[in-house]
Amino acid sequence: MCGIVGYIGPRQAAPILLEGLSKLEYRGYDSAGIAVRDADKVPVVVKAKGRLKVLSEKTNGGTAVPGSCGIGHTRWATHGEPSENNAHPHATSDMNVVAVHNGIIENYKELKDKMIRKGYKFYSETDTEVAVKVVDYYYHKYKMGPIDAIAKTMVRVRGSYALAVMFKEYPGEIYVARKDSPMIIGVNNGETYVASDVPAILNYTRNVYYIGNLEMARLTAGKAEFYNLDGDIVEKELHEIKWDAEAAEKGGFEHFMMKEIHEQPKAVADTVGAYVKDSQDGPVVDLSSTGLTDEAVSSISGLTIVACGSAYHVGVAAQYVFEDLVRIPVRVELASEFRYRRPLLAPDNLVVVISQSGETADSLAALREAKDLGNKTLAIVNVVGSSIAREADYVLYTMAGPEIAVATTKAYSTQLIASYILAIEFALIRGTIDDAKAQEMLTEIRTLSGKIQRLLEDKERIQWFAAKYSNAHDIFFIGRGIDYAISLEGSLKMKEISYIHSEAYAAGELKHGTISLVEDGTLVVGVLTQSGLYEKTVSNMVECKSRGAYLMGLTSYGNYNIEDTADFTVYIPKTDEHFATSLAIIPLQLLGYYVSCAKGLDVDKPRNLAKSVTVE
Repeated sequence: MCGIVGYIGPRQAAPILLEGLSKLEYRGYDSAGIAVRDADKVPVVVKAKGRLKVLSEKTNGGTAVPGSCGIGHTRWATHGEPSENNAHPHATSDMNVVAVHNGIIENYKELKDKMIRKGYKFYSETDTEVAVKVVDYYYHKYKMGPIDAIAKTMVRVRGSYALAVMFKEYPGEIYVARKDSPMIIGVNNGETYVASDVPAILNYTRNVYYIGNLEMARLTAGKAEFYNLDGDIVEKELHEIKWDAEAAEKGGFEHFMMKEIHEQPKAVADTVGAYVKDSQDGPVVDLSSTGLTDEAVSSISGLTIVACGSAYHVGVAAQYVFEDLVRIPVRVELASEFRYRRPLLAPDNLVVVISQSGETADSLAALREAKDLGNKTLAIVNVVGSSIAREADYVLYTMAGPEIAVATTKAYSTQLIASYILAIEFALIRGTIDDAKAQEMLTEIRTLSGKIQRLLEDKERIQWFAAKYSNAHDIFFIGRGIDYAISLEGSLKMKEISYIHSEAYAAGELKHGTISLVEDGTLVVGVLTQSGLYEKTVSNMVECKSRGAYLMGLTSYGNYNIEDTADFTVYIPKTDEHFATSLAIIPLQLLGYYVSCAKGLDVDKPRNLAKSVTVE
């Protein structure tokens, strides 16, 4: 949520800021603004409510705002309604301090009251304006330099933030600070960039620094100096981003989401290829890059999987797979609840944190809670150098590449693959499966990419069905076991981009209240990939049909008798039933996408949602 871009160099800054912000539109926002300065002149601030094109029109694509040093922002409202007044950048009345901010300042009311007593006046309802004026207060009162004033503010502020600040008396410089919100610094040929995510600067540089938690930096043209809270210089290693810039473009698809749905075969194959290697006896798992050892795996008494949203649904599916293959207890936790219930964790429990961005605020807090309680932690993340990746004891990177659409598809699919591979290796190390079984399952995992591709080739049939039911008011997804985990993600895909009320239920729970909501025309999607539960779920579907529901069945090839019950059926290729989620989710992703398109909605940027949730 929210986006930050900054630039210092020989070129005009405003067009670069606008282009960078356009690459961050997927994060969700309701207003935008830039602040640009030319040499010793006071920064010019331009803001606009609504889409970025409004700001671009106000500045003639940025060409109307001179200056080679500037910061820009797309805002997703937390404090105060969407408006030009509340949009970033925010500034002091004398333009001494101008800043943009991602995150949330929890004690802003307390700080605002203090600043009012010191004579400051406020024009917005935002917590960001408070931070700006606290920086200004320390800068003037104690005659501090920018780094010391920002450090003093960081000590007083509670919450999360990525700050980019310009000071009137320091032309050609941008100062940044970070706590629990993502930020990267890029340098290239006498130019310096700052951004909240890689796509914003990928067209300009692939050489980046990762600023650490509770660290600051002074940025000048082509140079970045990093500091800790004590003001001491911190040495940083320059990293190269491996992504191709084209990976963050639509590539001929109408929407990023459809492009990313079609990128799943490659993303899955790349993730499998990173951890499944050939040996003389057959495929084997290689987790050496994660830091996990056989001894560490053998000593684990149980797993706690912590995640949010779609990553949580990966955890639900992984729970079934781990418990069945590894035979250890697994608990799946919502990260937003985990740390608030004082969790009881055995000393030899492993906490697995799943996050696409590696910056999810609740998941990061849960990881820190687990470490404070003495547990080892394993991160499954997609972004190298992200906060969760840096702080976890072990890291398994997925190979999804950049994902732009708010509704995740390929990141979810690669997280599933990572979970399967971990479960197989854990089971082999702990002796609950033998080499032959492990090789059989790894061989099947290697086929999933091709089977996903086959499902994508039959998307027109789902498009037809989606158009037929795009006016639905309620949709229920039901299943048992792993099919319930599939239903959770299918339901989320539907609701988040189509705005249709959608719920997922363990099919056996229907009779405990939910079936009272089923009436004539209600769409019920029954997921039936688990052979041992097939007949029970069919019975639940029949109960819904007798109450007027229209039934869609999602099952494996060969279960053709489902057509005696369902009104519309989608088949997936047969696979090991532990891996069914990877195939069954594809038609449900397509269903949600096509329903959204049929309703004329903004698929990639659904209302009220953000790609990376970096505040609680």
